[in-house]
Amino acid sequence: MSILVLGTTALDTVRTPSGARREMLGGSAVHFSMGAHHFTQVNLVAIVGSDFPKKHMEFLRRKGVVLTSLTVEKGRTFRWEGEYRGDLNAALTLSTELGVLSFFKPRIAEHQRLIDNIFLANVDPDIQRHLLSHMHSPRLVGLDSMNYWIDHKKRSLVRLLKDVHIFVANDAEARSLSGETNLFAAAKTLRRMGAPIVVIKKGEHGVIVFCKDFLYCLPAYPVEKVIDPTGAGDTFAGGFMGYLASRRKIDAVAVKKAITYGTIMASFNVEGFGVERSCRVTGRDIARRYHHLKMIASVC
Repeated sequence: MSILVLGTTALDTVRTPSGARREMLGGSAVHFSMGAHHFTQVNLVAIVGSDFPKKHMEFLRRKGVVLTSLTVEKGRTFRWEGEYRGDLNAALTLSTELGVLSFFKPRIAEHQRLIDNIFLANVDPDIQRHLLSHMHSPRLVGLDSMNYWIDHKKRSLVRLLKDVHIFVANDAEARSLSGETNLFAAAKTLRRMGAPIVVIKKGEHGVIVFCKDFLYCLPAYPVEKVIDPTGAGDTFAGGFMGYLASRRKIDAVAVKKAITYGTIMASFNVEGFGVERSCRVTGRDIARRYHHLKMIASVC
């Protein structure tokens, strides 16, 4: 099975206490792909400008990411600049340049409309809905968002929640969208809005998944030195959704294993700038961390 991800492909400039990188490959769809391609084939839907480096296209193809629906338009690629300080749990956005993203309308190949598994990574919820309306009866749809869309397009986002199976959010986003301060109450409210499975990311404090029949908590994988957390949540989503897309049956065991793999993929992401570390991960690396996390957290 394969998965289709809609999101951003960007050029990121990031500063952290460990150093800085300028205009490196980033974006929600790219980081998702780094987490997911180990488990299933990834079809990327995004837009870039005519200035997007060809070396990045070649890199993604080498990783097996299908770029059939990566649109290239005249103009500048989406750029984000941010800085992390202190505990690195939140980025200070220094500048955002939408470029060609400002007029993005996803266009996908006809055969890709039959893909069963979809992840709507962080982008305008109206763009997410536009893509979803062109898909043919997907079996699994995951959704991510951010506080900007919660604040500015809440109605569109709430409407979209009725058409997805999984909603992934960090703790601040879950509280903001639900209006609840307690995470358990927030998850209950979000499930009532439409998503049967709610996954709440808590950064270095792990993740909680809420379903009708079970609740599952998992700590973060212990990383000695965090270099750059940019894209960690998207890489988590890639590992999580990628694993689920590879399973014929999605049950409690599959969801718990998917959460574990998502956590492991995110742990690689934070050990380097951008995709510098996540792009070098091997199957043996993943298996080693899975075994370690199983030992310390008693995962299935």
